[in-house]
Amino acid sequence: MGRTSEAEQQTFAAEVRERATQVLLPLVQAGTDGQVNRDLVKALGDLGYLARLFPGVEPPRVTGRPASVETSSVELCLLRESLARVSTEAETALALQGLGTYPVLQAGSREQRDRWVPAVATGEAVAGFALTEPDAGSDAANVRLAAEADGDGWRLSGEKLWISNAPEADFYSVFARTSDAPGARGVSAFVVPADRPGLGGEHLDMVSPHPIGRLTFDGVPVRRDELLGEQEHGFRVAMRTLDLFRPSVGAFAVGMARAALDVAVEHACGRHAFGAPLKDMQAVSHPLAEMATRIEAARLLVYSAAHAYDDGEPDIAARSAMAKMLATETAQFAVDSAIQIHGARALQRGHLLEHLYREVRAPRIYEGATEVQRSIIAKELYRTRGHRSTAAGVA
Repeated sequence: MGRTSEAEQQTFAAEVRERATQVLLPLVQAGTDGQVNRDLVKALGDLGYLARLFPGVEPPRVTGRPASVETSSVELCLLRESLARVSTEAETALALQGLGTYPVLQAGSREQRDRWVPAVATGEAVAGFALTEPDAGSDAANVRLAAEADGDGWRLSGEKLWISNAPEADFYSVFARTSDAPGARGVSAFVVPADRPGLGGEHLDMVSPHPIGRLTFDGVPVRRDELLGEQEHGFRVAMRTLDLFRPSVGAFAVGMARAALDVAVEHACGRHAFGAPLKDMQAVSHPLAEMATRIEAARLLVYSAAHAYDDGEPDIAARSAMAKMLATETAQFAVDSAIQIHGARALQRGHLLEHLYREVRAPRIYEGATEVQRSIIAKELYRTRGHRSTAAGVA
């Protein structure tokens, strides 16, 4: 994909926010927390936004963007940031469709892609990404879901936990252990339809407006043609998916942070206290300035990492980790600061900041907690130092 100009990106982002306000937000408000909002997912498909997640699926023409342009990390970031400024629920519905489907797109056969990707792109099917387990969260390579050989396929036994869209998705990208090889080496990836015998699940009561649940696998049969990519190379499929989505998690966080800043600035300009507007008080204006500066720094890092991904640069793991870490930590700071400026009214149920305060916490954990991102960054520092030392002839 060729790079678009700043003006084209601004036009696209503005249009996304406008359509999100007019079309998506009413559907969000009509939905039920903790359940898949299929009307919302279908609207994301009808607007062409889901199709933009998948190369080769041509979206309808959208002002400011040619219909033939394939998706990129930059475009994913633009979509997620723009949607998050209007509705975190709409943003999350889009992101989860991409997260659950991207393993099929990148590693699936032609038949697998033809079956699932167009259905997701049009909003007809709901996807899930099933990696996390009770003992495989931050240590994602510690997958224990067993895939036992059974004729020309396998049977899956075990459970997955904290899976978004579970147990309501129509299919899942599932990561299971097909051999006793330690760590990531024994993990394979499968695409598993939700109606498969032995596959069950339940909702979990989480601080989240979208469904998060447990999946149980009681000898669930999967065929060889449902293997994604090569056997025992499934962990690589999962990590490539997360490398793409980590910068865009940062974009989601930037969108939330900008929404918090927008409402805080509006409040500071319109609210009077002690005989003067809040905006004239240094105790208010300086935190706003700090918020704006940190948000801009995070946004620049997010889009730098996204461009690095699109350009195939070798240090994408570290740059994605930096972007995700800084943006999510900045969003937490921005939302908290905005609440402090508003006072008690921001904690009332239904206030935008009350909603953002609940939403902003989870991105610091999922797809790699902040501490995991720091470990990734440090590992890359040590690795590159080792390369430099070897090149210089240092033992």
